Amino acid sequence: MKFLDEILTGCLENNHRDQKILYERYYGYCLKIVFRYIFRYDKAVDVVNDGFVKVFGKLHSFHYEQTVKLEMILMGWMRTIMVNTAIDRLRKDNFLPEIGMTNEGLWIEDKDQASDQALLYKELILQIRKLPPTYRIVFNLYVIDGYTHQEIATQLKIAVGTSKSNLSKARGLLQSYIKKLETDKVCYM
Repeated sequence: MKFLDEILTGCLENNHRDQKILYERYYGYCLKIVFRYIFRYDKAVDVVNDGFVKVFGKLHSFHYEQTVKLEMILMGWMRTIMVNTAIDRLRKDNFLPEIGMTNEGLWIEDKDQASDQALLYKELILQIRKLPPTYRIVFNLYVIDGYTHQEIATQLKIAVGTSKSNLSKARGLLQSYIKKLETDKVCYM
């Protein structure tokens, strides 16, 4: 098995085998990120593929000093590209809400994650998807991806106050969704 730095070197040299290895290794990770923003499977796959085109196109600008932390640094860099690509797609589609939900069989399980954590993550993401698109995007960017309100405002071309307001409203809606979910569970027991 090739080391990651060798794969990246091959990708920089346009070696298609190394590009395929990188793509297959991080496809699931990138798809999970994009699913938080775009929950139609076909659109999410398109965004991931567009994101990988950007990854390969911008790989020459990716720099790292320690090969020990290379994977962690690469994953953070790729996450930023996938988030930006997803937001670009949503902006292109005028932030229209998507119809339908992701098929349960499409969830990509993380082998390092405990089954109860995977279930909680899945339930949380399903609740986040119920949010209106503008609230969902701000919530994902701030809470999950760690962007500041200033960065969100710049990215989405909105005021910082709007970002804060959307986050507050998203949190309120999520709390009501989760309370309702808990109430429904108690009723069925």
